[in-house]
Amino acid sequence: MNPTDQPSTAQTAASGIPDARRRCVHLRAWSAVVASGVLACTALLPAQAQIGSTVPVRVGVVGPFTGPSADFGVPMLNGIKLAVDEINAVGGYLGRPLELVVKDDTADPDQGRKVSQELLNEKVVATIGFCNTGVALKAIDLFQGASSPLIVPCATGTAVTAKYPAPDSYIFRVQARDAIQAPFLVDDIVKRGWDKVAIFADKTGYGEGGYNDVVAALAAKNLKPVHVARFDLGVKDLTAELTAARNAGANVVYSYTVGPENATIANGKKALGWKVPQVGPWPLSFPFFLEGAKDAAEGALMVQTFIAEPSNERRASFLSSYTRKYHGKVAVPMAAANAYDATYLLMYSFLGIRDGNLTGKAIKESLEGKMKTYYGVVTTYDKPFSVQDKDAITRNMLVMGMVKNGAITFAYPEDAKRNLIIQRKQ
Repeated sequence: MNPTDQPSTAQTAASGIPDARRRCVHLRAWSAVVASGVLACTALLPAQAQIGSTVPVRVGVVGPFTGPSADFGVPMLNGIKLAVDEINAVGGYLGRPLELVVKDDTADPDQGRKVSQELLNEKVVATIGFCNTGVALKAIDLFQGASSPLIVPCATGTAVTAKYPAPDSYIFRVQARDAIQAPFLVDDIVKRGWDKVAIFADKTGYGEGGYNDVVAALAAKNLKPVHVARFDLGVKDLTAELTAARNAGANVVYSYTVGPENATIANGKKALGWKVPQVGPWPLSFPFFLEGAKDAAEGALMVQTFIAEPSNERRASFLSSYTRKYHGKVAVPMAAANAYDATYLLMYSFLGIRDGNLTGKAIKESLEGKMKTYYGVVTTYDKPFSVQDKDAITRNMLVMGMVKNGAITFAYPEDAKRNLIIQRKQ
């Protein structure tokens, strides 16, 4: 970690730099990166490429922009669009604008596979996408088989980046995989004295993988869940399962589902008068939970990579730019911030390709180690990937979020202070 990576909000406020100027500072910094990349690449480009092609660089985007997971699919898309607008404003890649080819997977695995094939048929150079683990797992073999890089900004299932041997894999991720989220949260609840855990997990690929990771994290503490409930998406009543968990002596409910089912659990606990905490991964920060459970959501704890507080200049600029462009606050800040950073990392990988030939293999190799350091919203990305590691987020970057007055804030004051210091990959 490096406290000098970016100035704190207090430092920014003291300097009197308005938001517009902060944005200009960022764009000038990006312009410098682009310019250095242009100078480095131009001398090595083929003669015809040096003329200055304006043919767009086509980047695929796939995610749930309608349907039950649109609450975080849309912020993901918005984060990508915001980054692309900034990049194109200062010249794109060697004068070539980035052009997004957007496909809606509707959170359906079969649809996700169909539109992924469409993206590959349309010759995108790389793709950013997937919010749902089950959808991603249904389609990633297409990207791997085509040697076409995929950067996943939202789907957390451990298997997404574990399916293929790391040296061969074209699947990258800018999100905390469940295998580090689960131990992080289990450590916290055990520290709080909550050692009788009831697990409520849906039957999707996400719920199955998360369930396995939680059980493994508990086993590392010599614990077993006192009750397990598995359920289908769309369930409206979990009273019987909650009653069984209460009778088993559970003192905390660990939920692993991505949609309104989290609110069903919270509202069910409230109806029973069962006042035990609800904890889980990042979907507990989604509108489906906050708005669906309302006061029943208060105090819930979840793992976060990014909480929407302007703790440094880079985050303040991102939040204000997003709010201005999309006319309101970020519905799921993590989805937008991770996707924004993923887009810049992809662009930085382009600039690491000396001959300007954006093949899948060249982009993969650049992502694995040839990029300049990117000072992002979530973290500072200094060698975020390698031949042996396709996950950019490590445990030290995680913080505990808490629902307070219907919004997400830091669960611990020390996390808020720690958030002023940029956590680099460990």
